[in-house]
Amino acid sequence: MAEFVLLRYRIRERYRRVIAPITDFFARLGVHPDVLTLTGLVLSLLAGVLYSTGSFFWAGWVLLLAGVCDTLDGQLARKTNKQSAFGAFFDSTLDRYSDLFPYTGLAYHFAGGRGFTSLHGSETWAEPSPWTVIVIIMAIAGSFMVSYTRARAEGLGVECREGMMQRPERITLLILGSFLGSIPVIGTVLMKCTLLVLAVSSNITAISRMIHTKNRLLAKNRGK
Repeated sequence: MAEFVLLRYRIRERYRRVIAPITDFFARLGVHPDVLTLTGLVLSLLAGVLYSTGSFFWAGWVLLLAGVCDTLDGQLARKTNKQSAFGAFFDSTLDRYSDLFPYTGLAYHFAGGRGFTSLHGSETWAEPSPWTVIVIIMAIAGSFMVSYTRARAEGLGVECREGMMQRPERITLLILGSFLGSIPVIGTVLMKCTLLVLAVSSNITAISRMIHTKNRLLAKNRGK
């Protein structure tokens, strides 16, 4: 686990160095970090609409852009000294909506709903799959619980970053699944498998955080 955490840290640092010139560019333009936060939210909503049409490939690219905005807003805030308690709260709150939109589009698609729009005639209708919709609901629950358990634990004075399926990892996996989901014939199956992995792994992460918080609180009580 320690090796995985170190690898994850190194990947994130390299990613931040890659997009650092973009951060510098926005800083020179005087763009406010909240603008990038809202842009990421709008892109996530657009990704949800594309997922509803079955356009997994394009939805994956839009979700990738939304993820870049999510990273840039924090970096820009630090670089321009515009960090604030409300800014952090605002960003975290909108992140939950950004998490919800793509899953909502996927749930609509796999429930057999017709998409709101199409992209170059790529709109497809899925056979209704109640089990897939349930898996998506569990993925949403896991996504929210990973964030909630951390926030609640930190409210109790316990640092809680346990688990391998944090938000960047969830978004990365969904993007990869989206690209795989565009493969003819087997794409739909691969997309469903990705959603199942997200549902299971995110809830395991949330449970591991509950266990971690319990152990830390018990240790604090024994130390009194």
